[in-house]
Amino acid sequence: MKPTPQNNADIAQRVSPRRSEFPASSRLGSRRSASSSPPFNPGLQKLVEGKQAWAEPLDATAQAQGFLGWHQRGYLPHHDVPGVTQFVTFRLADALPASRRGEWELLRKIEDERQRLRQFEAYLDRGWGECWLRQPRVAELVEGALRFFDGERYRLRAWVVMPNHVHLVLDVEPVPLAKLLESWKGFTARAANKLLERRGALWEREYWDTRIRDEEHLRKAVRYVESNPVKAKLAREPGAWPWGSARFRDEHGGLCRPPLPRSAGMLPA
Repeated sequence: MKPTPQNNADIAQRVSPRRSEFPASSRLGSRRSASSSPPFNPGLQKLVEGKQAWAEPLDATAQAQGFLGWHQRGYLPHHDVPGVTQFVTFRLADALPASRRGEWELLRKIEDERQRLRQFEAYLDRGWGECWLRQPRVAELVEGALRFFDGERYRLRAWVVMPNHVHLVLDVEPVPLAKLLESWKGFTARAANKLLERRGALWEREYWDTRIRDEEHLRKAVRYVESNPVKAKLAREPGAWPWGSARFRDEHGGLCRPPLPRSAGMLPA
């Protein structure tokens, strides 16, 4: 079933916003977070240093392009190298509300990294926060920004815009992943705040990234991303969700990319 404007409105109504609080210092766009140094996290630093020791060093070209290799900003490990496929999740600033810290803090104690990530993602699907991305005009804005330079600065394999977070799978080349996230978040935060007539941070500064290991891992990641609306009980089938790549799949599973509308001046120049 192809989504229609009426479908979009119906879907939006099924996701109720909830007010919450979140530390302003961790939000993208906060003056404090932009100028402050990352917190010292000795366990994370040791983890990243161990990965750096075993990883192949970045060559001069990759360094000149701005790739960072294994690095951290005090919260999560990141692997930013060219020529790889990445599964990425980023969320709105209030998707893990401080008022419910007792719930999601427990997830941090899960030792297995993959299981911990899956539990965090399941928590996001509960729809805490204002869920600004449930509004069709904001969701369309974010999806448009993701697709705008597809095939030029990166190659999208799958994506979905959920009410309070975004999943995507992409081939990274030639622009570093960290720069892509900064560009997407910066542009969409300014444009969405204008649409919503609000001020303040929209996105959480950090993001999760996982390097895709092989073709089987890629298939699972794409299926996970495109099935997220069904798992969250927001759609009956992946292709019915109006802000994801599943609706562009052909009968063979190929991703057909229709021309991206550049109306209303809301997309990057």
